[in-house]
Amino acid sequence: MGVTIRQIAEAAGVSRGTVDRALNNRGRIRPEVAERIQKIAEEMGYRPNQLGRALSMSKNNIKIGVIVQACETPFMNDVLEGVKKAKEEVDNLGGTVIVCKIPHISASDTIEAMEEMRKDGVSAIAMVPSDEEAVKEKIREFTGVYQIPIVTFNSDVPDTGRLCFVGQNGIQCGKAAAGLMGELVNGTGKIAIISGYQTNPSLRERVDGFTTQIREKYPDVELVGPEYCFEENEKAEKITEEILKENPDLKAIYMTSHGELGVCMALKKKSMAGKIKMIANDFMGENYRLMREGYIHFLIGQDASIQGYEPVMILFRLLFHAEEPEKELIYTEIYIRNEYTIPE
Repeated sequence: MGVTIRQIAEAAGVSRGTVDRALNNRGRIRPEVAERIQKIAEEMGYRPNQLGRALSMSKNNIKIGVIVQACETPFMNDVLEGVKKAKEEVDNLGGTVIVCKIPHISASDTIEAMEEMRKDGVSAIAMVPSDEEAVKEKIREFTGVYQIPIVTFNSDVPDTGRLCFVGQNGIQCGKAAAGLMGELVNGTGKIAIISGYQTNPSLRERVDGFTTQIREKYPDVELVGPEYCFEENEKAEKITEEILKENPDLKAIYMTSHGELGVCMALKKKSMAGKIKMIANDFMGENYRLMREGYIHFLIGQDASIQGYEPVMILFRLLFHAEEPEKELIYTEIYIRNEYTIPE
């Protein structure tokens, strides 16, 4: 009988998930840990049976559904690259990954996609949810009545029976932005908050973390908003123009979502580039350009590809190896960049 991943995990003193990542070069793992596990596996005579796995996957007809809301935003395009990579891996082993792209945030479209996937016989679903009761109730139905495991990513709804969450810690992201912003404005003045959707849990957490930290650490700061642009540049531009009109002494803007270009267009019209401090989220070409031009002072980033890749692989490991996720909350790293640390 061949050596199993469980036996290697016990010998190495790590989890089965860590062994799987080390042997298959997927996910985050320190190089020295991966090297040690690979050495132990070799010494124990481990030989992966990829053909056997593929036949088993095909026999069991394992299907994993993926639902991505707001898929037209630049960040979600990067998330979908991670989904694509995971899909290729699962497909190569005889499984199936079905991807549904929803261009906006819509409870009805999300619920419809979930039902279509259930009818199509999916074994599990990875999804970007919105914090609307209809969506949460549908997730409860899937996890409870139909026993279809669900992993949320990018945004979370923890009171639904979902298996786990993969994504940024929104509260900590907001607090990080608050610490940076407090220094930018020297702890005084007006700061406006512009976000995307009020029903997006991740964006709401950023706002909550930011406002809580500002009020605690910088009591002389006055907050304006939040206002919601639905991740549309045109809407963000109009909101910014109105804020500037009503608050001519505004010192800074915290932009939690996509819509950065619209904010910067409004600042450009008023010749306010650099004068109004701005912190935005996510690393992408357009944001780097706006930073180089002096509109954005700090960018707070997260690992988009992992958010697309890891939920699919968590469900794959659950369905194929009966391997539960190591944690309920799997947070991606929070990164901070300014004009001196952006890629050339």
